[in-house]
Amino acid sequence: MRLPMATPSGRWREGNLPTELTSFVGRTRLLSNLKRHLSESRLVTVTGIGGVGKSRTVLRLAHQVRSHYPDGVWFADLARLQDAGMVKHTISSALGIADQSSRAESESLSEWVGERDMLLIIDTCEHLVQGCAELVHELLEAAPNLKVLATSRQSLQLPYEHVMPVPPLQVPGDDPAESLFTNESVQLFAARAGASVPDFVLDETNIGPVAELCRRLDGIPLAIELAAVRLRALSVEQILGLLADRFSLLAGASRTALPRHQTLRAAIGWSHELCDPAERLLWARLSVFAKDFELDAARFVCSDGRLPSEDITDLVTGLVEKSILLIRSDHAGVRYKLIDTLAEYGEEWLDKLGQTEQMRQRHLEYYLSLAQRSEDAWSGPRQIYWFVRMRQEHDNVRVALDYALRSPGKEVLALTLLSSLWFMWICCGFVREGRLYLERALEANPALSKERCKALWVLSYVRSAQGDSAGVQVTAETCSNEAIKVGDSRAVILASKMQGTAALLQDDMQKASALLGVAIEFNTDNKELNPGLLPAIVELSLVLSAQGELFEAESLLQDCLQVCRERGELWVSSYAQWAMSLTKLATGRPNEALESAREGLRIKRHFHDTLGTLLVLETVARIFVTLDRLPQAARLLGALHQNWRTAGLPQMGAPFLTEDHNACVRDCARRMGELTYKNAFEDGAQLDLDEASELALEDSDAPDES
Repeated sequence: MRLPMATPSGRWREGNLPTELTSFVGRTRLLSNLKRHLSESRLVTVTGIGGVGKSRTVLRLAHQVRSHYPDGVWFADLARLQDAGMVKHTISSALGIADQSSRAESESLSEWVGERDMLLIIDTCEHLVQGCAELVHELLEAAPNLKVLATSRQSLQLPYEHVMPVPPLQVPGDDPAESLFTNESVQLFAARAGASVPDFVLDETNIGPVAELCRRLDGIPLAIELAAVRLRALSVEQILGLLADRFSLLAGASRTALPRHQTLRAAIGWSHELCDPAERLLWARLSVFAKDFELDAARFVCSDGRLPSEDITDLVTGLVEKSILLIRSDHAGVRYKLIDTLAEYGEEWLDKLGQTEQMRQRHLEYYLSLAQRSEDAWSGPRQIYWFVRMRQEHDNVRVALDYALRSPGKEVLALTLLSSLWFMWICCGFVREGRLYLERALEANPALSKERCKALWVLSYVRSAQGDSAGVQVTAETCSNEAIKVGDSRAVILASKMQGTAALLQDDMQKASALLGVAIEFNTDNKELNPGLLPAIVELSLVLSAQGELFEAESLLQDCLQVCRERGELWVSSYAQWAMSLTKLATGRPNEALESAREGLRIKRHFHDTLGTLLVLETVARIFVTLDRLPQAARLLGALHQNWRTAGLPQMGAPFLTEDHNACVRDCARRMGELTYKNAFEDGAQLDLDEASELALEDSDAPDES
């Protein structure tokens, strides 16, 4: 027998979707993906941290798709509900059900939904996950045409659930090609600022501070909206200046929001309360990481008797499910991240627990160990892995270095960390930063030691990458003198090698030949290929080529490339290919020279090797002139002129390279004619390094006939 139950009528058949009170900004791709997943799945749960805009995004989506559901889109807000036993009643009330019977509430709900073709939105489930999951499962089993869209800081853990994380808005700088004015964080701030202060206009005078403010607020919509309200009393610049404590600054900015959203601290505190004690402790400890980190790092740094290492994986998973940690998975592996706002909250708790120093020390120990492992493995077959890995760890290395340098008694650890990462400064695109840190660390460690000797030859190497031949010479000589005093024979050999490099850059070929020859002789039986033996071989081949001993240079490079192939070494092999192209060009084999240069260029594309790429492009331009491919040569010369300006000293300041470059420019301009050359040169000046590399790798400059 069917029991009496009131049924919505009239406008209620369309649902009870709340009106959108504010304009919706951004999220175009997210909305498109949500719409697609909702069409494919009966349950979609939108997750994300507090204040990231889950509810607002779902509301916008609901208004977009409401016409797809003949029996309406229905909205149930559980935000103020504290009693899990009232979930069914609250949803029933939202649907307008007035069941007069004594039946179970879920039974009346299931019957009411029945065959209806409708969308049910359940907003803010995280504090009532179990009850929500049970009810959703019951309803979806009973109602074949029902779809459910939920928002929660963690998933409902149902097998057929499709989880869609809502990340923070894009902030200025996420997309380098994007205009600041079209960035979605900036647009949200401008929209809310205009509503709060009617005469606010986003223009060239304030776009910089607004962009920086949005970056500092991590693109969290709630934080941006609260900051915009503060414009009633403060300028954008004043808000920026006070942002050191973002939680107190943004307190009480909105009286109309739910209590959990009235301040940024409250929004994050709500997430904190959802975590169990172990998850809260891990959250606090994870705040020592900069940007993102790997699971192994979390296991090492954050584990102790209270948080056993074997429990960390499950706890990290729990924090991901509660939207505390963001997760990124790609070809390089899985990494986790606490955005800055959540990290700051965690830092406060870590400080209250009195564990900050302990975690900083563990963090330093982990990255020191990682640096030493990566140094040992750099010259082997996993070189690209270590290149990618250490570029990912760049921010964490910085944090570890800064901690060691400012902590009494730990300054020598900074030297060790810096020196172990010589390849990171040279090969991963951080030459300038490496120099600054090395100089700072050496100043903090004036006492003679083997650690100091290693740092000196690494600094000499870094300076060579900047073309600072005088600096290379001074540092290498200092290293040699100190190494003799402390009995560090390896540092003496490497210092000799770097003095040979300085002589090469200064065009003193006789001195370079002698010093590099000594370094090679003493390194020949050494299993360590880098940074001593192989770079010295390549540099000696350049000396031999400059001295006209081309056969000897090519033979040396063939041996070098053979060793590289056997060991899986790519970095030095790219330089060896470049040097080989010089010898082949000098011996009248321009086509072979081009192939060697291109092979070097292809390898370099695996690395962030601006200097090496420019050197190869210099040689390709010369080869193109020899092959009468003058338009391509002129465009490359234009690209080189522009890109050297931002990369460092053109041709590293080495006379033998500068002379070749100038001769190439003169020859190309003479053969093309000044005006034609100038036009092609200016066209090439618009190319970035990747585009210039593509030009060098093109097989022909013939027009496309397709």
